Amino acid sequence: MIVVTGTTGNVGRPLTQALAEAGELVTAVSRHAVAMPDGVRHVTADLAEPTSLTPALDGAKSLFLLLSGDLHAPEARPADIIGLAAASGVRRVVLLSSQGVATRPLGPSRVAMRAVEDALRESGLDWAVLRPGGFASNALAWAESVRTQGTVAAPFGDVGVPVIDPADIAEVAADCLLDDRHTGGVYELTGPEVITPRQQAEAIAAALGSPVRFQELTRDEAKAAMTRFVPAELADDTLDIISAPNPAELRISPDVERVLGRAPRPFDGWVARNIAVFR
Repeated sequence: MIVVTGTTGNVGRPLTQALAEAGELVTAVSRHAVAMPDGVRHVTADLAEPTSLTPALDGAKSLFLLLSGDLHAPEARPADIIGLAAASGVRRVVLLSSQGVATRPLGPSRVAMRAVEDALRESGLDWAVLRPGGFASNALAWAESVRTQGTVAAPFGDVGVPVIDPADIAEVAADCLLDDRHTGGVYELTGPEVITPRQQAEAIAAALGSPVRFQELTRDEAKAAMTRFVPAELADDTLDIISAPNPAELRISPDVERVLGRAPRPFDGWVARNIAVFR
């Protein structure tokens, strides 16, 4: 059995579906009860209270560990989940980490994530670590303003990074959960091209067939919006990257293609699959 945390999110949802379609027994974990694909067991748990995960881990061989924004805060203790998994008999953990662990190792949220990575390496379990850059699905934050005002509001409009389609992350995660050849692997996951927020707005407009105006936010305005959902430390670390990405953060990684045997999906492909939310 494979346990998938964060199963209602942009990575967890397609990962759960892919594993179920592959014939795997899957236990999906989220904070609230939700509908699941046929044959998928659902368990309600809050990773901020690791022991709440115990029923989900009963009989599990593998765990996909995705930490919500609040678990990136310095005071959180997500590494405890690794110990709980080992004690429950889990043999393999695939951790969704962050590119910033390598490219911005001194950022507070990156230090916390590095501690989780280190706990996993020292656990005695089989493991793989996924380090994605920016997500294409972050554009979902613009859906309401596009629908109601025809506007995208974002900071650093002409500064780009190679955002990754979360469906690609899910496919890589599935491969890492199912194939022993990935044990001990660390994969940096990016999209196929650097794309700016302004260009993302243009891609949405092209898919809609109607204009979308770009509105530049200040850093303070962007941080105020982000801290409604994530800790201030994580917001600052993210804004540091998207305001001035360093060469490592602009690099197009070959790892998606190495694992999946195909190039990563471009941003406009993600938009095409999700255009209904912007209409």
